[in-house]
Amino acid sequence: MKLIDLTQLFTQDMPVFPGDKKSSLKYEYDSQSDITHYAIATGTHVGTHMDGPLHMVKGGKKLSEIDLERFIANGHVIDVQGKSKIETDVLHNKDIKEGDCVLFYTGFGKDFRNANYFENYPVLTDDLARKLVELKVKFVGTDACGPDAAPYTIHRILLPNEILILENLTNLESLLNVSQFEVIALPAKFDADAAPVRVIARID
Repeated sequence: MKLIDLTQLFTQDMPVFPGDKKSSLKYEYDSQSDITHYAIATGTHVGTHMDGPLHMVKGGKKLSEIDLERFIANGHVIDVQGKSKIETDVLHNKDIKEGDCVLFYTGFGKDFRNANYFENYPVLTDDLARKLVELKVKFVGTDACGPDAAPYTIHRILLPNEILILENLTNLESLLNVSQFEVIALPAKFDADAAPVRVIARID
């Protein structure tokens, strides 16, 4: 078995979406007790994280209310480098079954800490989002900052159908030539619309 980490490292200088509040990760040390600990302050949409229905659906479920089985799925990585819009044709010849997950490799993950990361990133089309709903996948992910831009129509298509969204992934290129793998994406159990998540791919 091989495990591949698809999660960006959470640090003090973690970049955030323009307009969002900066996160804080502070080292603290008590010299009298010789104990080290860290204090964290963050929004729920920072770094590698998962969006739940409540994020865009009034009265929708919080992530803490989602069944655990929805966080684990057989995975598919689709190479969409160089595309500005990701159309339904990227699903051709992909054997995606109900309950699988689909991750889009844009190549943007390598620029996560660069200023241009939040600019001109590829977005899914509405038709593709509707096709993913039709396929009944469990969750969708990207190594960009999101699957869409304002007014966030992709979120508003996927989340009402409880298709969860992973943003700011990394290392997806490691899976491009892997035919079968499982994705485990366990969000922190926050009583909230979204949460940081540790995402790993498991290859048997």
